[in-house]
Amino acid sequence: MTEIFMAGPSVTEEDANFVLDAVRNGWYGKQAYHYVETFEEEFAKYHNRNFALMTPNCTTALHLLLEGLEIRDGDEVIAPDCTWIGSVAGITYQRATTVFADIDSEHWCLTPESIEKAITPKTKAVIVVNLYGNMPDYDAIKKVCDKHNIYMIEDAAESLGSVYKGTRSGKFGIGSTFSFHRTKTITTGEGGMLLIDDEELFNRCKFLRDHGRQPGSYFNTEVTFKYMPFNLQAALGYAQFKRIDELVGKKRWILNGFKERLADIPDIFLNPEPSHIVNGAWATALVFGRAHGMTRDKALNKIPKLGFPVRPFFYPLSSLPAFNQDVKGRKNCPVAYDVSSRGINLPCALNLTEKDLDLYSNGICKLLGVN
Repeated sequence: MTEIFMAGPSVTEEDANFVLDAVRNGWYGKQAYHYVETFEEEFAKYHNRNFALMTPNCTTALHLLLEGLEIRDGDEVIAPDCTWIGSVAGITYQRATTVFADIDSEHWCLTPESIEKAITPKTKAVIVVNLYGNMPDYDAIKKVCDKHNIYMIEDAAESLGSVYKGTRSGKFGIGSTFSFHRTKTITTGEGGMLLIDDEELFNRCKFLRDHGRQPGSYFNTEVTFKYMPFNLQAALGYAQFKRIDELVGKKRWILNGFKERLADIPDIFLNPEPSHIVNGAWATALVFGRAHGMTRDKALNKIPKLGFPVRPFFYPLSSLPAFNQDVKGRKNCPVAYDVSSRGINLPCALNLTEKDLDLYSNGICKLLGVN
C-alpha cells in the first residue's frame, strides 16, 4: 500500500523554475523584491483589496495588524476557542487579553451571539477564523461589530478559495490574513499575507514590518519588527498563486470525495457547504455523531493502527497549558469542547488519489464498524 500523507503541497517543475529565476536574477535593484511586490499586487487584486503585505507567516501578519490597530495592554480581543494558536498569539504579544468565545455546532466558527456575549467595555477587536475553509454569518457579525464599534479581523489562513454570498474570503473586516505554510493550499514553505483597504493602516503596517524605517531609508524612528518576506519565498508563492483555481479545485475534490464515500454512514458531519457558501476546504474535518460512541482521542489511537495518518480537530485553546487551562472555557464555550472532543481531520495532502480516498474511507468504515 502506498503511503498516504496527512498534508503537503503540489509543486510543479514550472513552480520550481520561478524560484530558479529568483535565485539567478532576483538580487539587484528592482529585481530584489520583484516577486514579493508582484505577488502582493496580484493577490490583493484577486481578493478585491487595495493593499497587500507579505510576511514570514500568518501569525506575523496578524501581529502586524494588531499593532497597526494599536491593540494594547488592557484591551480585550475576542477569538474562537477552537482554532490554531497562531490565530491568537499576537494578542498575547501585544499584552492584551484574549477572550475566548464559543463556536457554532455546524460551521465551527464564531457566531454573532457568542461574540455579543463576550463583549465588554474593554473589547477592541474580534478575530473571526474561517475554520477548515468554513465561513460564518459575516453579515450578522459585522452588525455586532459596528454596533459596538470594534474591529472585525478575518483570519483567512484556512479559507483560501472560500466564498461567502459571492464575496471571496479575504475581503471581510478591517484586514484579512492568509497562511502559506507547507500544509496550506498555496505554499511558500512558510509565509503569510495581510490584506487591507485603508491606506493609512496599510502604510503603518508596512512601516512596522521593517524595523521602523521608510523604504530605502536607514533612519529608524521607532523600534518595530523584522517581518519582511524574501524574493525566493515569494517566487514560489506567485507561481502557486497562478495555479489557484487548480489547487483550490483539488482541495474541494478531496472534500467532496470523502463526502461521497462516507455518505451512507449516518450521524457523521463533514465541512458544511450551504447554498450561499463555496468552501475552499483547506482540510476536511469529520465530527462523529454521538450515536457512534467514537471520540477524537479514540480515533487518534485507532486510526494509526489501521495504517493511516490522522490529526485532531483543534483543541479548545482554553483547555491548553499555554492558556493556563482556563477553567471558564468549558463553561463559556460548551460547543467548542463538545465538537472538539468528537472531531478529527482527514488527510488533505494535494497528492491524494482516488485510491487513497477509497482506502481511507474504508478505514473510517472499519473504525465505526459499518460496511
